[in-house]
Amino acid sequence: MAVYELKNDVIAILIDSHGAELKSLKKLSTGTEYMWCGDAKYWGRTSPVLFPFVGSLNNKEYKVNGKTYPMNQHGFARDMEFTLIGEGKTPEGLPEIWFELKSDEETLKKYPYEFVLKLGYRLDANKVEVLWQVENPAGAELRFFIGGHPAFNCPIEEGTKQSDYFVSFGDLDEVVSSRIGEKGLVNGCMDVYGLTGGKLAITENLFDHDALVIEEEQTGYVALCKKDGTPYLEISMDAPLFGVWSPPGKQAPFVCLEPWYGRCDSEYFDGELAEREWGNLLAGGEVWKASYVITV
Repeated sequence: MAVYELKNDVIAILIDSHGAELKSLKKLSTGTEYMWCGDAKYWGRTSPVLFPFVGSLNNKEYKVNGKTYPMNQHGFARDMEFTLIGEGKTPEGLPEIWFELKSDEETLKKYPYEFVLKLGYRLDANKVEVLWQVENPAGAELRFFIGGHPAFNCPIEEGTKQSDYFVSFGDLDEVVSSRIGEKGLVNGCMDVYGLTGGKLAITENLFDHDALVIEEEQTGYVALCKKDGTPYLEISMDAPLFGVWSPPGKQAPFVCLEPWYGRCDSEYFDGELAEREWGNLLAGGEVWKASYVITV
């Protein structure tokens, strides 16, 4: 396990090879830290990658060709050691670093697919681009889900409290969230949140039903805003769905903004992996790429 630093003239980040997890994002001119510290009192992670599943599975298991496999929430990549495979600059001169995780005998026991997962981080002024690349080295198809789970400090300024802050969804008038039930699975209920100027107040009870699950490409933009409505951190993405989360009932001083290519099961789902919603399919030899950008 090792921690790597990447920086330019504006920002600096730290990445842990364990999970290839982003651990710190600071603005050099102010010293402001944007990433949650990972205090286990609230939540012991900072920005885990969710692979090969996003969210919880019904009965903590799934089926492939009639065979049942156990699987914990969010898969296993976040708890594995990645290999550093590249560090330097792009042809445009942007700092960049890449990590890799490959399937092995142990992963194949719980997930019957060969894969190569690559995670990259690229800096451009005040932006961090988080890059995902999934490769299928086998002849058979590969089914997977992937997502980000970055946690950002909120409140960000001394003397303020989380309820002073807002989540911005750009120019939307409302967002619709699939509700997560007691089993940690979507239960078929929908919550509609009216927005004022595209913003939703972070109230004490906002996360009583766990994460907000925003589906159907409602927006490619989400931000955390200060009391005066000014965004202090923005995420742009092409992901078809995303989550907004803070631990229910803990008054934890952070909020996660999570781009997803997949989500938890429905309480009523009992089918094969191929029938699971929001899946991604790779034929043998194919490569899948996606990314999202954090701006501070």
